[in-house]
Amino acid sequence: MSGRIALVGGDEFRASCVDMDAELIAASGVERPRTLIIPTAAALERPELAAANGARHFKALGADAAPLMALDARDANDEALTAAVDNAHIIYLTGGNPAYLLEALRGSLLLDRMASALERGAVVAGSSAGAMVMGRWMRFRGRWSAALGVAPNVVVLPHHERSNPDETLAELSGDLPDGAAALGIDGASGCVGGADGWRVLGGGAVAVYDKRGWRRFGAGEIFRIQS
Repeated sequence: MSGRIALVGGDEFRASCVDMDAELIAASGVERPRTLIIPTAAALERPELAAANGARHFKALGADAAPLMALDARDANDEALTAAVDNAHIIYLTGGNPAYLLEALRGSLLLDRMASALERGAVVAGSSAGAMVMGRWMRFRGRWSAALGVAPNVVVLPHHERSNPDETLAELSGDLPDGAAALGIDGASGCVGGADGWRVLGGGAVAVYDKRGWRRFGAGEIFRIQS
């Protein structure tokens, strides 16, 4: 994998995300990256608004941004609709309903094209639900399920500024899959990962949980997941 995976804790496309998302644009290596905002997770709410907010936000940062309105499993397997991913530099999954998003993308052509984009050097990002499904496993409403595996050995816990780390560790300690790390990511914050580890972005923090305990990392700090 030569690209970058970005996991955001939620509250995407706000003024508090400007510095973080400018770093994602820089990570693409392109001055005006083609950016796709995919609001599948918001399909049962207001997907047009989520996509428009994302496109407007990234355009203001200098990207060539547009929505990709893949709203269900049928769309995610549409050859013509998903073809835009092949030329994108940043692919961004919005927040919304993680269970719906997981079922829409699992085994899809869109997911295959996202994986190919990573291999050729693109940035694949997800916020809240979009980040949750990218892990190897997903914990939603107290239940575990296999997720998409875009980010190996990772479980994403979004909006983590609302959580007590010691209580979270106690909840996870008996359930965390072997070799996994849970990333508790604050809203308007995230981490971008590659071969050199994960670097924290934004004004918040990332708490990393594993069988040994938990550690907190702030903006600019790098952590690695030990399997």
